[in-house]
Amino acid sequence: MTELPPDNTRLTPEEYDLVVIGSGEGSKFLAWTLARQGQRVAMIERKWMGGSCPNIACLPSKNIIHAAKVASYVARAAEFGINIPSYSVDMSAVTNRKRKMVKELVDIHVRNYDSSGTTLIFGHGHFMGPKLLEVDMPDGSKRRVTGKRIVIGTGTRAAVDKIPGLAASSPLTHIEALELDKLPEHLIIIGGGYIGLEFAQAMRRLGSEVTLLERNATLLYREDPDVSEGIATLLHDEGINVLLNSTVVGVTGTSGESVTITYAQHDATKTIGGTHILVATGRTPNTDGMGLDLAGVEVTDRGFIKVNEKLETTAPDIFADGEVAGSPQFTHIALDDFRILRDNFAGGTRVTTGRQVPFVLFTDPEVAHVGLSETDAKKKGISYRLFKIPMAADLRTRTLSETRGFMKALVAEDDSILGFTVFGVEGGEIMSAVQIAMLGKLPYTALRDAILTHPTLTEGLVILFMSAPTLVSGSDNNSVNR
Repeated sequence: MTELPPDNTRLTPEEYDLVVIGSGEGSKFLAWTLARQGQRVAMIERKWMGGSCPNIACLPSKNIIHAAKVASYVARAAEFGINIPSYSVDMSAVTNRKRKMVKELVDIHVRNYDSSGTTLIFGHGHFMGPKLLEVDMPDGSKRRVTGKRIVIGTGTRAAVDKIPGLAASSPLTHIEALELDKLPEHLIIIGGGYIGLEFAQAMRRLGSEVTLLERNATLLYREDPDVSEGIATLLHDEGINVLLNSTVVGVTGTSGESVTITYAQHDATKTIGGTHILVATGRTPNTDGMGLDLAGVEVTDRGFIKVNEKLETTAPDIFADGEVAGSPQFTHIALDDFRILRDNFAGGTRVTTGRQVPFVLFTDPEVAHVGLSETDAKKKGISYRLFKIPMAADLRTRTLSETRGFMKALVAEDDSILGFTVFGVEGGEIMSAVQIAMLGKLPYTALRDAILTHPTLTEGLVILFMSAPTLVSGSDNNSVNR
């Protein structure tokens, strides 16, 4: 007897006050918060409990990066008077340490869902109509849910460019790279953005030969030239082969075994061989297959969900947050999206415009920035005073043997801090101190005259703002000492 498929048209929708699709940073905090306030909340998650950050992105990658830093200390042991004749890296142990951390983080998320009273539904959610969703469950069954409000937070995934042979070579993305149990002999990285740079340094320190191909003329081409130059010098000093102005045109072989990449550089066609490929060329929004048109939700030409400054989509009572909404691709920005939705659902009028967007590139040393950069200031014709010192002027770096880099700040005529950049050890922590001063609208003199503990890295801010500034005119971009 043939078993007939279930008649899903007879499914009775489960009714909720809020249905959230995708359990990333902003979405999960919104679900937990409103559920704890007594609302009926459903969370639909396809795969990653808690989103990408604790599973396959921010935290796991920093776990691997720290292991690589420990390896670099071992390699430099003689510099600190410690004799280590030889050492080896057990990549499976490195990855297992990461896996242990991820499991602990997932367990925390499970407890939060249980304690908040959020209904967690694992499956692929897609719209059947306005505010009506069907969820394809792993066992083949289906559920239908409807909500007074819907929030879409499905995030993004690694983009694999349509280069001949690339997809067929089964390249690594950051997901697979974080699951390696064997160290690549020669890792070729396509893309010199945050992910490419962090993995390049980490895998080199763990023992791989690394080649990085970047299609632009400089690394971090959107940043100030001194930042780009600093990163380029760092990678060179660590033995990473960087090929700039390089556009990949073809790939043969299989990643994990043997691959050959053909690339165009300076009007010439060249090839390079390796054992593994890591693709790090950007992100694609997870909006395909969701039936957004059935809900009246429009997307941009790149597939991101169209939202206004309140994160409202083109459909009534449907919202989007995080990367899928085109927000800057940082977990801390997704968390702020949560605050905006939470407050606006309670009658507020918060918006995404005008907020600070700090970032940290977790190379070693780090690159951290908040506010206005010199490049942007010059483009906008904004005059500023530039305070800049080498990291070696921060005496704590000398005790650590970590003197590479610099810190700099842009200060307006009224003494307010316009922007801050640091390329140096623990740069993110130093930057956060300046950001707090900017949030409090403190003049730079408040940091200059502060009594900060000696010797700490943050004390370097006193040295920075005591230094002689350079005046940069927004009208002609000529710099004069003041």
